[in-house]
Amino acid sequence: MERTFHMLLYRAFHAQRNFLRPCLGQIGLEVGQPKLLTYLEKNGPCQQNQLAEYFEVDSAAISRMLNSLEKGGFVTRQANEANRRSNRIELTEKGRRAVSEWQGHCREMEDIMLRGFSEEEKAQFAAFLARAYRNIHDEKEAPSCGI
Repeated sequence: MERTFHMLLYRAFHAQRNFLRPCLGQIGLEVGQPKLLTYLEKNGPCQQNQLAEYFEVDSAAISRMLNSLEKGGFVTRQANEANRRSNRIELTEKGRRAVSEWQGHCREMEDIMLRGFSEEEKAQFAAFLARAYRNIHDEKEAPSCGI
């Protein structure tokens, strides 16, 4: 089995995604949408650009996801009184129920994924992943990719 970190991370992510993907349709969500709902549930109403910045994706991708979430009744968008060009995104009650159900599936997956880990190992693992993310995120230059 491949032992490089990037492959181990990829395989763990892929296994997680495969476990959770069937739950999306059950809840009425599409790929990428649960993270937006979870952010809104945790942080409250926000602007679209806040979501794009937090998830490090372009605003157009967020806009497409929000269009679908709004159409499905999971979020509402209201014009920002201070800046009419931006919208205030807020969870609906249906969105709150979806987040709760999604988080239940995530807890189940995490219980399986971390089976046999002590509480200390779980805390260390979380700290290691957070530090690895910060290391990559804080790197100022993009890789040259051999160019």
